[in-house]
Amino acid sequence: MVAKACAPFNANYSIKSFLTLITHYSTLTTQSIRKLNLKLDLSDIIKAKKKIVILTGAGISTESGIPDFRSPGGLWSIYRTVTIQEFLANEEDRKYYWQYKRESYKNIVKANPNDGHNALVTLEKKGKLQCLITQNIDGLHQIAGNSSNLILELHGTDRQVICLKCSKLYNRDEIQAHLERSDDVPVCDDCGGWLKPATVSFGQNLQPQIIEQAMYESEHCDAFLVIGSSLTVHPAALLPEHAKRSGAWLGILNGDPTPLDSFSDWVCHDPAGQVLQKAINITI
Repeated sequence: MVAKACAPFNANYSIKSFLTLITHYSTLTTQSIRKLNLKLDLSDIIKAKKKIVILTGAGISTESGIPDFRSPGGLWSIYRTVTIQEFLANEEDRKYYWQYKRESYKNIVKANPNDGHNALVTLEKKGKLQCLITQNIDGLHQIAGNSSNLILELHGTDRQVICLKCSKLYNRDEIQAHLERSDDVPVCDDCGGWLKPATVSFGQNLQPQIIEQAMYESEHCDAFLVIGSSLTVHPAALLPEHAKRSGAWLGILNGDPTPLDSFSDWVCHDPAGQVLQKAINITI
C-alpha cells in the first residue's frame, strides 16, 4: 500500500490559521463569560465583592418624586439653561436663573429617600461600600444616612448656596425663603457678592480634586455599579469604563439602555429601588 504524500507545509498559512483560531476561541470565551455573568443575580455579586463603588444618576431620585429635568415636561423643557458666564455677566440672567432654581428646589425639598437610597445605607453599614459617587444635587444620600466622607458629589449640591466672591456658605432653605418673598438676586451679607447654589453650572468646571478622587476609587474597586444614569454626561460616563478596564466587575441598573450596556457584565432595566432592596437584603 502506497502512502499518500502530505500537502507541503505552509508556515505562513499555519501561523495565520492558528492566530485566527486563538482569536475566535478568545472571543467565544469572553462571550461565554459575559453570558454567565449576566445570569448571575446582583445579590451574588454583592455577596462576593468587598470593595463596591456606586455611581448614581437622576434615575435613583425619580422614584422619590424628583423629575429627570432632561425628560419631556421637565423643568429644562420650560426654562432655558443659563451658563455660568451669562450668570456673571447679566443681572437679568441671574434673575432668570434664580427663578428656575426656586421652582426646581420645591421638588427637592419635599422629596424623601426611597428604597434605593436606603439599600445603599445598608450596603455601607455592612462594610461593602467603598465610595458613593453621585451626579445628583439633591442630597438624598446624606439624608438617607450614607456617610458624607464616602460621598463624592460630582455636580455639587443644591442644599447649600455659596458666595461667588468670598465663598461663604448659606443654608439653602434660608435663601429659598428670600426667593419666595422677592425676585431680587440674593447677595452675600458679608461682602455683597452674588450668591449661587453650590452646584456646577453649564460652562463651569468641576472640582479637579473630586474628579481625581472618583477616578482613583473607580480604579481600586472590585465592583462598580451604575444606578439610574444614562452615562451620557462626562466625565461621569468615563468612570464605569475606567473601573472595568482596571479589572472590576461592572453592572448597570438603569431604566433605559446606556452606551456601556454591551461593555458591562450585568444589565437590568427594572426599578432601582425594588432591585437594590431585594439584592442587598437577601445578600447581607
